[in-house]
Amino acid sequence: MRYILALFLPWLTFFTMGKPIQGILCLLLQITLIGWIPATIWSFISINNYGNAKAAAARDLESRRHAETIQAIRNQKA
Repeated sequence: MRYILALFLPWLTFFTMGKPIQGILCLLLQITLIGWIPATIWSFISINNYGNAKAAAARDLESRRHAETIQAIRNQKA
């Protein structure tokens, strides 16, 4: 969904990711016809980075929960 939005309204994708300042800068870039292509590319790259950051945060949370579970099991045995 975000990729389709990024193709037609690149500036709006930044607002959906919670980056309003980048959204405004992208809108200013998109106002010019020549700036539309760089704005779209920037939007696609940002969507990809946003997805990677969310996945990394989920892995970190999972690792921390795993470590806490192992520690709790060890404390019960002792």
